[in-house]
Amino acid sequence: MDMSAVADRIMKRVRGKGRGWVFTPKQFVDFGTRGSVDMALSRLAHAGDIRRIGRGLYDYPRQHDKLGALSPDPGQVAQALSAQSGDALAPSGAAAANSLGLSTQVPARASYATSGRTRTAKAGGRSVTLKHSRAPVLDAPESVNAIVQALAHLGKGNIDADAIGRFAARLDDAGTRALVAGRPAMPGWMGDIVLKIQASRRDRSCREKG
Repeated sequence: MDMSAVADRIMKRVRGKGRGWVFTPKQFVDFGTRGSVDMALSRLAHAGDIRRIGRGLYDYPRQHDKLGALSPDPGQVAQALSAQSGDALAPSGAAAANSLGLSTQVPARASYATSGRTRTAKAGGRSVTLKHSRAPVLDAPESVNAIVQALAHLGKGNIDADAIGRFAARLDDAGTRALVAGRPAMPGWMGDIVLKIQASRRDRSCREKG
């Protein structure tokens, strides 16, 4: 396949993902050799069709009427880095606890939990940190992993009935099953809390039906 054909296929996939998508060459290995993909990406970036935002990182930038190309979304950068390394990704414990209303601490910089090594990447003027998680990162929806990371962040002695209720309120039936299924990978105290969250979720469902 010639270079123009590789570039055309890459742009078709990029446009299909939409503005704001952050990606690496790894996402196009089915289109040709790594060398041909790298060359096609360089050509597209030089033409202004895509933007190089870091080492091995590109995006299809969101556009603003007056400001032009916007900075990449940290979450998209984190997902691209995770896909590149094959590691699992989850919200950081601090961010998860804040989003659940269990902490007023707002992380100063974009940070995510990962099953891989701790590292920081600069992309498009932003700094994104992926920190190795002491808690398991489950093969489950983000809402489920947010609860696991928030539990680890808050710690064993800081989970009260209010927190358990907040966790339960964020879960649907599938999320609850995924959380319970992840208990074997968790520390014992965390698995016990998960059972309390499951019971709270069950009680909530019964009240709603009643």
